[in-house]
Amino acid sequence: MSNVATRLLSLILLLQTRPTWKAYELADELDVSERTVHRYMSMLDEMGVPIYSERGPYGGFSLVRGYKLPPLIFSAEEATVLYMGANLVREVWGRTYGDAVTAVTAKLDNVLPDDLRQQVDQARQSLVVGDMTARDYRPWEETLHTLRQCIVSRRRVQLSYRAPGRETETRRAIDPYALAFQWGLWYLVGFCHLRQEKRTFRVDRVEDVRALESRFDMPTNFSVREYLAQSLWEDPPYKVTVELQRSIVTRVRDLHGHWMELEQQPSGSALARFAVHNLEWTTGWVLSLGSAAKAIDPPELAQRVIQAARGALARYGHALVHEFDTVAS
Repeated sequence: MSNVATRLLSLILLLQTRPTWKAYELADELDVSERTVHRYMSMLDEMGVPIYSERGPYGGFSLVRGYKLPPLIFSAEEATVLYMGANLVREVWGRTYGDAVTAVTAKLDNVLPDDLRQQVDQARQSLVVGDMTARDYRPWEETLHTLRQCIVSRRRVQLSYRAPGRETETRRAIDPYALAFQWGLWYLVGFCHLRQEKRTFRVDRVEDVRALESRFDMPTNFSVREYLAQSLWEDPPYKVTVELQRSIVTRVRDLHGHWMELEQQPSGSALARFAVHNLEWTTGWVLSLGSAAKAIDPPELAQRVIQAARGALARYGHALVHEFDTVAS
């Protein structure tokens, strides 16, 4: 299928989604000029597609009411996109859309010709995406399913939630606005009646969820994306610098070079610089590198590493002394 034919098909599908489109809107959607949109409209008219156009500030293009495309025919690439998209939804959502994914792929299997299905199978074997989540969310599939249903039906929920660093849970009534998948983790965005403000909750910290009979309304003009950008993506408060000996620079670059800055030194060592929201992970990371890493900034990080090392030595110190005495004797 040529590029022009693909765009003509996309143009018809766009026109079916709403009553009227401006030329500049269609140009933005198709990534072409307005002049090209007018040329495409002429081509559709010559093909017998009933296009209605009206000039002026309130005019635009539309399909004659009742016109529908015949059953769609997919290319191998388009069918591959549908299969892979369905499988990604299954992996991310689990049970919630599991039945829908099974139904979609079964329908595709039934309508695709044998030769096209073989091409799609080859593409699916050579293009594999997996392990998108940072942890196994199967224990929380029921939680995700309940939250999704309550978001759609605008029903309030009651959560038993364990906040970071706390052993006990709090019970909260939440108006669930949306579920967000970020950095391999699921988050719930909603209004917390306990704190009387909008909050973000990690789903894997939800111990229990129950749908309530109470209903809620979404705030006017509330954007979940904008809220997440402000609440989850705010600038980290800690700017970290760690000195790395030459022996581990390559390993650290291979593992973390896509997100941390590594400044090579004349001696072959390197300075690793990055920003974090807290120093807990960074302390463990520095310790995992042993004597080949040295915490430089902030000073608090160096103190944390020292305290952690002392704690480990105190815990294993007697065993180390006993082992040393055994070897010496």
